[in-house]
Amino acid sequence: MVELRLNAGNIISPDVHKIGVIALGSHLENHGPALPIDTDAKIASYIAFNASLESGAKYLGVIYPAHEIDEIHHGIHNSLEEVSNEIINVLNSAKKFLSIDKVIIINGHGGNLPIVACLNEIEDKTGLLVTLNSKIIESEGPHGGTGELSMAKVLGILNEEEVKNQDDTRTYGEIGLSAFKEARANDPNIEEGARDIEENGVYVDEDYGKQLLNLAINSVLLDIQKLLDSY
Repeated sequence: MVELRLNAGNIISPDVHKIGVIALGSHLENHGPALPIDTDAKIASYIAFNASLESGAKYLGVIYPAHEIDEIHHGIHNSLEEVSNEIINVLNSAKKFLSIDKVIIINGHGGNLPIVACLNEIEDKTGLLVTLNSKIIESEGPHGGTGELSMAKVLGILNEEEVKNQDDTRTYGEIGLSAFKEARANDPNIEEGARDIEENGVYVDEDYGKQLLNLAINSVLLDIQKLLDSY
């Protein structure tokens, strides 16, 4: 068997090869006219890939299905069981072929947050230590709002001609989740975000987008370092 040079290249530790990073977003949901339907998946993938580049951790790609809570209908989503099973299948494949023993899931879609309840099962069925990083969800603000617009500008996925229509919540009810009254009533954060867009609109700030993405990448790098410290 070939002896791999685990310390070669720009990596933070040879042990980083035992750690995988994978994106979890959403590929099929509306984000208003200025953003594509796979905005969350692309943002999460960007964060995961760049954290992999900076650390040397294994980039494992992106999970295809995504979940959403029952009160919100702005796309095509999957059951929590389907998402969990797909994560298990992909991680088992990564473990088999790449010999990883720890993984960080970078979540870019708020509807996936209930996956927290499945983490123990995912760990049990993969034999991996799993960390869920949802820093970008905590930081970006309302759905289809200024945060996502600004990051989309950085990523080059923004339709700038449509930004002027991005605060038209009557036509595009998914913006700020403004059309989903039950979700707004049940979650103060959703209500706050919807009101913010309804009252103040949205804008694009490329520097702000870079700050959000760097904040999220650094959060993943911190998680990677914590996992390395446990070896």
